[in-house]
Amino acid sequence: MEKKTILYLLIILIIAGFFRLANLKTIPPGLYPDEAMNGNNALFALENKDFKLYYPENNGREGLFINIQAFFLKLFLKFYSSPEAWMLRIVSAIFGILTVFGLFLLAKELFNEKIALLSSLFLAFNFWHVNFSRIGFRAIMVPFLLVWSLYFLIVGMKKIKIVPIIVSGIIFGLGFHTYIAFRMAPFIALIILFFQFVSYRKNNQLKNFWKLVTIWIIFVVLAALPMIIYFLNHPQDFMGRATQVSIFEKPNPLWEFLKSFIKTLTMFNFVGDGNWRHNLPHKPQLDFILGFFFLVGIYTIIKEIINKKLELDNILIISWFLLMSLPAAFTYEGIPHALRSIGMIPPTLILSGLGAYSFYEFIKKQFSLNKTIWILLFLIALSLIINYRAYFLVWAKNYNAFYAFNGNYYEIGKYLNQLPKESLKIVLVNAGGVLVNNIPMPAQTVMFLTNTYSIKNQNEKNIIYLLPNQLNLLHQFSSFILVPLEKDEKIKNAILQQFPSLSFYDYPYFWIFQSQ
Repeated sequence: MEKKTILYLLIILIIAGFFRLANLKTIPPGLYPDEAMNGNNALFALENKDFKLYYPENNGREGLFINIQAFFLKLFLKFYSSPEAWMLRIVSAIFGILTVFGLFLLAKELFNEKIALLSSLFLAFNFWHVNFSRIGFRAIMVPFLLVWSLYFLIVGMKKIKIVPIIVSGIIFGLGFHTYIAFRMAPFIALIILFFQFVSYRKNNQLKNFWKLVTIWIIFVVLAALPMIIYFLNHPQDFMGRATQVSIFEKPNPLWEFLKSFIKTLTMFNFVGDGNWRHNLPHKPQLDFILGFFFLVGIYTIIKEIINKKLELDNILIISWFLLMSLPAAFTYEGIPHALRSIGMIPPTLILSGLGAYSFYEFIKKQFSLNKTIWILLFLIALSLIINYRAYFLVWAKNYNAFYAFNGNYYEIGKYLNQLPKESLKIVLVNAGGVLVNNIPMPAQTVMFLTNTYSIKNQNEKNIIYLLPNQLNLLHQFSSFILVPLEKDEKIKNAILQQFPSLSFYDYPYFWIFQSQ
């Protein structure tokens, strides 16, 4: 690469780092119980030296991401007295930044340096990818593993090199230890292998082709094998929650599929995900500038395909885009769903990069070169500002985002950590959810922050978790501080009626009941 390209790439990576690391301690606000569940599993694994391939709690999670989080927690807890949300989320941020770098390499291999720089730059500040790069969900590994495994696969096949093939196979196999959407990835790899088969046969090198493919498959299987064995022994865990929201649970699956598919394909320019954890509700996944470039990119690729330019770059990107829409399209809940379609992010931003480059080539014919460059730079800068404002100034400061990540539970956890160890602290879990160890999921946030997921730690830190139907147990304690998860007037009245001597304090995000 030229020095100029390296400089541009460094600037892009700095932008990517800023968007993913800036104010990570406070944005997103709070800690969603699903994130906390990952953290609690990681802490429990560290405490008991029991790292799992699959953590079955809360509909199940593949273990790779959680075990990586455990490593970071062990590192940070040498310097901090209690766990914090950013310790989980920094793992996602790192994967997000590395995905930007990987996308540059992949797009450069498929197209050219200019398209690669544009694509990676757009990924660096795109709200959709930035958001999930700052949340402790395992799904962020899907774009990372896809871009890197496909990049090394293409390099290895083009240059007939075994080392990139081995690296690709290992990375690809690890993908099956992550989010369920990765299971569409083999169909994407098949497209690359098909084009390489045609090329190798044309050059009378099929022996080399089959050698490389065999090596690749061996290392994919070796990396994926522990997970394959686990699912063979635990088939009920294979689909997890996907079966609960599958279109096949509906009376007319085909109609549900068509609705979900169309909503997924239109979420880039029209109506995006409505969930505050995933998006500014219903905001398109691309701002209007990247959305315009995206449409130009789609037009460019379709035009080339119609003109019979059936090259790997065109077919791979459009196929990848469509295939990775299926994990969302095969479900009916919360569509469009930015998380289930997370595997679409790399091809979507490559299409935007291709569209920006095509737009640049078009307007270059209308204006001078300098004016053309300034027009493109203005549009890119405007897009960056739009995404920065949308995430840091609008989304992050909205109270809906605070409650979407259960910021009130987070404040409870911080409050409990400030109390003396000898004080008996009781958390009343008056919020519904999937039961984990007979306690509803919402309690996971407080458990993580106080590191009281295990009974051992609950005893050491003098914290007890009770359900609303267990209020009578309070009679056995002479002195305690009681904090309900939710502000609920019925609960409040029930507590004060049974225990009229308790002092009541109303804080902004939670209530406190304290014995005299």
